[in-house]
Amino acid sequence: MKEKKLAKVFYADLWGLRDEKYKYLFENDVGTTRWQELQPVAPYYFFVPKDFALQEQYERFWKVTEIFRRWSSGAKTRRDQFMVAFSREELIQRLRLFVGDLPDEMLSKALEIQDTKYWSINKAREEVRKVDFKSKIMLYAYRPFDNRFIFYFPNIIERGDAREPLMKHLFRENIAIVLTRILSQPPFKHAFVSNSISDMCLISTKTKEASYLFPLYLYPGEPEGQLFGEGEAKAERVPNFTAEFLQAIKESLGTEPTPEELFYYIYAVLYSPTYRKRYQEFLKIDFPRVPLPSDYDLFVELSRLGEELVDLHLLKHPALDETGIGFPKGGTNKVEKVRYDEEAQRVYFNQGQCFEGIPKEVWEYRIGAYQVMRKYLRDRRGRKLSLDEINHYMRVAKAIRLTIELQEKVDDAYRRID
Repeated sequence: MKEKKLAKVFYADLWGLRDEKYKYLFENDVGTTRWQELQPVAPYYFFVPKDFALQEQYERFWKVTEIFRRWSSGAKTRRDQFMVAFSREELIQRLRLFVGDLPDEMLSKALEIQDTKYWSINKAREEVRKVDFKSKIMLYAYRPFDNRFIFYFPNIIERGDAREPLMKHLFRENIAIVLTRILSQPPFKHAFVSNSISDMCLISTKTKEASYLFPLYLYPGEPEGQLFGEGEAKAERVPNFTAEFLQAIKESLGTEPTPEELFYYIYAVLYSPTYRKRYQEFLKIDFPRVPLPSDYDLFVELSRLGEELVDLHLLKHPALDETGIGFPKGGTNKVEKVRYDEEAQRVYFNQGQCFEGIPKEVWEYRIGAYQVMRKYLRDRRGRKLSLDEINHYMRVAKAIRLTIELQEKVDDAYRRID
C-alpha cells in the first residue's frame, strides 16, 4: 500500500488599502503570486507563518493547567444589567422591585429584561422570593480595578452557572490568577489577580479571550462565605497546586516554598516584559507556561516582586495611601466626555473637571483588552462619580505607575533565570 504523504501548504498575504488589493488581484493569479511554503507541525498545524524557534525551550516550562489542580472560566450572568450593579444599594433596590407586586410585563420594561426560550421572569421571581436575596449579594471583580456587586444566585442564571463549583472557593479568603487561553488581540497583557467572584469578561470582551481563574486555595464542602470565621477558613483550605508541580519545585529548589510564594512567583513571571515578548507566539495560542526556578535566591526575589504586584492590583499596597494625583476643581462630578491632555497630564471627564498628574504611560496602560484608566471612566458615562470612586481612580493611577516601575525590576530578575 502506497504511503500517504502530507500535502504541501503555501502562504501569501496582501497588505494595503482596498483599491490596492483589488488592483493586485486583477493583475495577478496563483501562478504569479509569491508564495511561502510552510511546514505545519503538531499539535496546532498552523496555516500561517509562526516563529517557533523557542518551542523546545518553552515546552519545558510548566503550563498553568499543570500547575493548578482546579480552574474555570469566570461567571456569566447573561443579564448584567439586572444582576450586576455599581453599588450594593442599587442592587437591593432592583431586587425589591423584582420580588414585589409589579406585573411581569411592567417589570420587564423597568429592569430591561426579557423572557427567552430558557428563562422566564415569572419563574425567576418565584425562585428569588424563596431566599434572603441580600445574602446572595457579593463583591464582583467585573473589570480590571473595577469591582462591582453581583446578585450571585445560579438558580436564576439562564441554563445555570457551570462555574459555581469553582467560584465557591472565592466566597472565602482567597486570591486567583486570571488569564486567557487564546488571544484574538495580541500582544499578551492578559494577566490579572482577583480575590472575589469574577466575570468571564474581567480582562477582555473579545470572543476568544474569556477569563479563566486559577485560585490559590481550595475549600472543602459547601462554603458560604458569611458563615465561617477567618481562622476556621484558613485551617480547612488546601493549596490548589498539583502534587507533580510541588514535587518538581522541591527537587529544583531543594526546598518547598509556601503556597503564597509560588503564587507570587508565577504572577511576577507573567508580568515580565521579556517573558511576554520572547514567548509571544506561544502566548497567543494557549495558556501560559512558566519556567521552573532553579536558583532559590532568584525565586525569592521574583516572589517578593510578585507579592508587591498582587498587593498593587488588589489596591492593598501601603504606597497607595498617598497617590500624588490631583483633583483640582469641584463640580457636578458627572462623567460626560472622557479625554486626555498629554501636555498637562490631565484626564478630563467633563467640560471642567479632571484628574491631574497622570503620565501618558499610565493613561495608555492596558490589562487584557482594556485601556484601564479610560475604561473605568467611560463605563460610568452619565453617572456622577462618588467620593469613593474619585479616590479609587487616584489609587488606580498610582498602582499602575508603580506596576510599570515594578515590571522593570521583574524583568531584571527574570532575565537571570531565562
